Amino acid sequence: MSMIFGVPVAVLSGQLLLGLINGAFYALLSLGLAVIFGLLKIINFSHGAFYMLGALLTVVLFNTLGVNYWMALFLAPLIVGIVGVLVEYFLLRKIANEDHIYSLLLTFGLALVIQGVLTNIYGVSGMRYAIPEVFRGGVNLGFMFLPYYRAWVIVAALVVCFGTWFMIEKTKLGSYLRAGTENSKLMQAFGINVPLLVSLTYGFGVMLAAFAGVLAAPIYSVTPVMGANILIIVFAVVVIGGMGSIIGAIVTGLAMGVIEGLTKVFYPEAASTVIFLVMVLVLLVKPAGLFGKEA
Repeated sequence: MSMIFGVPVAVLSGQLLLGLINGAFYALLSLGLAVIFGLLKIINFSHGAFYMLGALLTVVLFNTLGVNYWMALFLAPLIVGIVGVLVEYFLLRKIANEDHIYSLLLTFGLALVIQGVLTNIYGVSGMRYAIPEVFRGGVNLGFMFLPYYRAWVIVAALVVCFGTWFMIEKTKLGSYLRAGTENSKLMQAFGINVPLLVSLTYGFGVMLAAFAGVLAAPIYSVTPVMGANILIIVFAVVVIGGMGSIIGAIVTGLAMGVIEGLTKVFYPEAASTVIFLVMVLVLLVKPAGLFGKEA
């Protein structure tokens, strides 16, 4: 049996795959947080709740209306995005000019309300969602078995992440978004509807979380508390990459997933804390984060 540093190749490859899958979710979720904070300066503590809503809607739409996976991949993020636009319009806009702590407290309270209401309805026992027929099975790579659905999750996450980066950094729409949030009065003078841009940006950020939720539904147990379990890790990833850094969120999310996976192989006891250890080290060396800009 082939070994690397005393660990069977199959075991190491399996943990790397799990790390990449977790990293794909970390990247998608931290990307949404980075978009919302980087462009709107909102610390969105309800992000985990929107991730959970995406997964829960996937299950509920299938159980009640028979909506298949591919439709859910479109409908669930769209519905959650509309909810996000309404949240920004009716709640966050009221405190737009206040300190960041107010957005943190408001979104934290909103997350607790969403989680509490859905827990009362669905309970905390997990709901399962079957892997789509087209992705059942996998391929034997010789050194490991690669399930098709897990490969799809990694590819889909990468496409959405880098597509979002390209849109924000390299297109005219992205330049409008950045300019509208940096100098809203000037943009309004040019006839740009800045409040609408802000609402759509927040909606898009939470759509990314819901998209991650749909991808997660066939892999993880779907419960109303699943968002709370991953949120703290995702915030740590955003801090490591740099608050508001789009590329930082993507690269760091993937990297932290891989590091977490390798830690489970070589020192399992530290697997649940390694990301926070990296965060502390990064903050000591570069407080703005690896890709963040110093104030």
